[in-house]
Amino acid sequence: MSDLLETQARSDFENARRKSFWRSVASWITRSSNELLPYSEVRKHIPMGGQRYIGLRQIPLDQIIGSVGRYRDFDRAFLPRHAYTSGRWINIDRAHLQDIILPPIEVYKIGDAYFVKDGNHRVSVARERGQVEIDAYVIELDVPVPIGPDTDVDDLIRKKEQARFMLETGLNDLRPSSQVELTLPGGYDKLVEHIHVHRWFMGVERKRPVPWKDAVTSWYDEVYLPLVKVIRESNILRKFPGRTEADLYFWVIEHLWYLREQYDDVSLEEAVEHFAEVFTETPLAYLFKVIRNTARSLVAGEGENPPTNYEVPPNVFHWP
Repeated sequence: MSDLLETQARSDFENARRKSFWRSVASWITRSSNELLPYSEVRKHIPMGGQRYIGLRQIPLDQIIGSVGRYRDFDRAFLPRHAYTSGRWINIDRAHLQDIILPPIEVYKIGDAYFVKDGNHRVSVARERGQVEIDAYVIELDVPVPIGPDTDVDDLIRKKEQARFMLETGLNDLRPSSQVELTLPGGYDKLVEHIHVHRWFMGVERKRPVPWKDAVTSWYDEVYLPLVKVIRESNILRKFPGRTEADLYFWVIEHLWYLREQYDDVSLEEAVEHFAEVFTETPLAYLFKVIRNTARSLVAGEGENPPTNYEVPPNVFHWP
């Protein structure tokens, strides 16, 4: 019986290794990420708040996306990538074949994702054997931005920018239900510029300095949300797969200012409709050209000019 279990476990490991190889080939062809996220990269890019031990939980295996120390030994599906992992892997698989109960793993929970502190091989075998959940001792860390099962390193960089935006604006505290998520790097700094410009015009209108918090809430309530509402009602987001409402806000608001320089009066609804007509079948390069040409309209006002430190340089909207 022992030899049969050993043979079966070795066969299971080789099957898992073959799957890992073909996943790596598919990842290379599709240029998609197949890597486990290093816990250190998350700590590097995402500011962490407090942490607390929340006890023994059953956690979904498909929400485990990274590891503290073994991220090079397994792929994103926790399939083994190297032959030297076979000894530990086979022993754990034999235990499963004998219905031996193994101790819970240890994980960090960050947002809706988990990172293995101890128990990488147990996760790998459990996933290969078709388990959906696994017992884990969980330490939860507080983060200011959402982290999920699909997060990769590029996402972490964007999350870092988003976290900085939320910290600078205080939007999470001022409007707890707000969701401002961009897919393109550098966009959050531009949103901060929008708020600065909005604050300046508020000051001109009120003839007094405007507190930063008032400018943030006014921009969100009176500029951002109304346009997002029109974007939702028009359902144009489906024409721009992979983009977000914040992306569309950014592009449409630029387009709106461009149109208002050409015509006397253009509504949000008209700007959204025209944007969809012009750009859904237009190369992105043309969009970028239009945005660059209209960037300065961010600070254009009737009879007034914003102070020099609020000027937007010509290349501020160079999107990759």
